[in-house]
Amino acid sequence: MDYKNYNSIALAFLGDAVYEKFIRERIVRHGSVGADRMHKEAVHYVKAAAQEHVLRAMMDSLTETEADVVRHARNHKITSKPKNADPLTYKMATAFEALLGYLYLSGQEERLTEIMEQAAAIVEEQEHHE
Repeated sequence: MDYKNYNSIALAFLGDAVYEKFIRERIVRHGSVGADRMHKEAVHYVKAAAQEHVLRAMMDSLTETEADVVRHARNHKITSKPKNADPLTYKMATAFEALLGYLYLSGQEERLTEIMEQAAAIVEEQEHHE
């Protein structure tokens, strides 16, 4: 699958949903209860700043194609103003989500799961150091 055939924003839109589902399942499987608590826990993983941190931490481990997807999405012009993040953080978060969308659409389920597991571990490690 050639990622260039897809708009980066469309890939990020899909990647956002894929990652959100993964995180929600992870939270439920770890025994969290209460809608408010689960939502707050999920936000730690899916907020733009966390996704930017994750992407920066894993850039060196991406394949050449994955890095191209990220660069392509990161360089995509932002047409809307980010609500809770500065433009660079928002672009990096969007690039992370686009990567997930690309992996999902291209059927690379094992690699997708590997990256999402790694992302969750990076967020959890960062939380332990704060």
